[in-house]
Amino acid sequence: MPAPNESLIYKVVSRDVWESARKAGVFSGVAIDLQDGYIHFSTRDQVRETVAKHFVGQTDLLIVAVEAESLGEQIKWEPSRGGDLFPHLYDDLHFSSVVWEEDLPLEESGHRFPSQMHF
Repeated sequence: MPAPNESLIYKVVSRDVWESARKAGVFSGVAIDLQDGYIHFSTRDQVRETVAKHFVGQTDLLIVAVEAESLGEQIKWEPSRGGDLFPHLYDDLHFSSVVWEEDLPLEESGHRFPSQMHF
């Protein structure tokens, strides 16, 4: 399936997991990624729902922006929640593809997304 017109894709991950991956030099995913055989990502339009569905009430999270094109043929756009095409990486994530990483703090009203996401 062709990729939607998305430059950046996003991964939400706990700070501890991300810091461990950084020390290892590569991110291989979290438990659900390892179970499914690919690293789950979301587009900008999907990430709020992803956080609401899978990360409600969690603290000490990061949101990581990745350049989709840099992942080459290992990124696949596949139907998931509601038939939307989600980016799935069938490989490890190398830090050279990471554009930025920011805190995803939990506030009373929910998680506060970085201003550069322009919702």
